[in-house]
Amino acid sequence: MTSKTRSFVFLSLSVMAVGIGSGLTAYYVGFPAGAFPGSSGPDELRYVPREAALVAYADVREIMASDLRQRLRRAIPAQENGQREFQNQTGINIETDISHVVACLAPGGSVGNAPGAGMVLATGLFDEVKIEALMREHGATVETYKDKRLITAPQPTRTRVAAGDPAAPLPPSLAPRPAFALSFLKSGLVAVGTADLIRRAIDLMAGGDNITTNDEVMNLVRSIDSGNAWAVGRIDAIRGTATRLPAGLTDLPAINWFSVTTQINDSISGVVRAEARDDEAATNLRDVIRGFLALAKLQAGSKPEFQALAQSLELGGAGKSVALSFSVPSALFDLIPVFPPQTPAEKQPGH
Repeated sequence: MTSKTRSFVFLSLSVMAVGIGSGLTAYYVGFPAGAFPGSSGPDELRYVPREAALVAYADVREIMASDLRQRLRRAIPAQENGQREFQNQTGINIETDISHVVACLAPGGSVGNAPGAGMVLATGLFDEVKIEALMREHGATVETYKDKRLITAPQPTRTRVAAGDPAAPLPPSLAPRPAFALSFLKSGLVAVGTADLIRRAIDLMAGGDNITTNDEVMNLVRSIDSGNAWAVGRIDAIRGTATRLPAGLTDLPAINWFSVTTQINDSISGVVRAEARDDEAATNLRDVIRGFLALAKLQAGSKPEFQALAQSLELGGAGKSVALSFSVPSALFDLIPVFPPQTPAEKQPGH
């Protein structure tokens, strides 16, 4: 499994599950997130470790069939490359094989010695024999772990820089990465991600502390509004897990938890919520957001599409809770330039 494919799986799943990427490319489906407000969430949460820093869900079939997804597919055909490579490596077609997905990210150091481990639990229809055979063809190895077959992709070759001390520690770009693996936890449920985290999921099949025993996370899950994608996470743990965060994120007033709920169809609408450390931090955060809203409305100028977006931004919440609702109108996506289709020569490797 190449680093490009690995990056596609975790990054695109995270982006799509949160719903902020206007439906890029890779997610799975099932029942709408709004089908279980006030309940304990999707059943796949019982395979997620209690200490997970981020948990996300997406109704991929609905998202993939949305008008927005089809529009982006025509406008940005290159976004299909990662999805195609993932299918070539694993035999899993994201658009036709998967119904819904639950993704999680574990804090650095919580699983083995990994700087941060990710896993995707996808429900759908899979040809297990064909998928294992294809991965073996690409050099994957198979082991049995507690009666489950764990298929591990070969690690990419990493060499030291010729000049320098051979005994010196490898730079981050060449440091060993967590092993990428796949396992069928039961019929119609596949776990894809770092091998250590998949082993944890298999362990949790026999019981133990999973994410549903984490009251802070589950309170956020139960409060989720209707939508076809959502995510909840702990900011401090994500800071320690992610190698890169958007500039300025660390300068925000102290935030403990956040949640994002979105509805993706011909447009994107949703709510971002944050739980601040205390009332004072929440007040400071509201002040920061008010300044952002004022600037956004000022810069929207005379463009109707941007004005509609700016006017949709609404600040709310009370006490330590801060909420920002938004709606990205479909007209805004009409501004995306449509790339001309590639010629057969351009589609060849190396182009």
